[in-house]
Amino acid sequence: MVEKIRVEFLPKNTSIGLIVPSSNINMESEFHEMLPDDIHIYSARMRMKKVNPGELKRMDNEALTAAVQLSDAKVNAIAYGCTIAITSRKLGYHKIVRKRLEKATKTPVIISASAVLDAIKFMKIRKIAVATPYTKKVTDLEIKYFKGSGLDVVDYKFLGVEDNVKVGRISYDTTRKLVESLELKNAEGILISCAELPSAKIIAELERHTNLPVISTNTATLWSIFHRLDLPLVIKGYGGILEG
Repeated sequence: MVEKIRVEFLPKNTSIGLIVPSSNINMESEFHEMLPDDIHIYSARMRMKKVNPGELKRMDNEALTAAVQLSDAKVNAIAYGCTIAITSRKLGYHKIVRKRLEKATKTPVIISASAVLDAIKFMKIRKIAVATPYTKKVTDLEIKYFKGSGLDVVDYKFLGVEDNVKVGRISYDTTRKLVESLELKNAEGILISCAELPSAKIIAELERHTNLPVISTNTATLWSIFHRLDLPLVIKGYGGILEG
């Protein structure tokens, strides 16, 4: 006869559910790099290989299923980690998606596009310069969304890459040169827009070089998660937005 064993459970850590495109190879690794060890990440994926309006729309249709699946893990919050999936749609779409996902999951949801807008407002930035890896067509859709949301975009540059895996393999030096190509004379801050574009390691360096606050999709999303969960935020080395 097997002796009855008293079942004990480990204490519950803070956990974040992260929804990313199926081809994303950067956001999870940057989150692991920046997050404290006691915060856990669990991911779900939506099928997308090319960053174009058609694939982004099809991918977004899978967001609800991905969010519900993550909610089964009892995560504390769910982040929708793709800015352009939202900003390539109609103005205000970030609010529609958040409401839809929160209703289905009963879990706080952070939309990266909303996080970017909120972080820029929090930093009291009115005039922004934007760097993206996208094609001109996709970038123009995003810039239109940002302007419609009240941002003054003083300049923007893009790399013209459509293959999302290739975006994740762009070198830090290329990202650095893209930011340095921006006309910053009238800018009050810089946005590196794309969860897939490697940038976390060089944000602090770019802030020192430009003497401007630099926000990326991933740092803005992480900042928003911490604020939504009312967690103390002191993450050093990845830009002022994360330093409390």
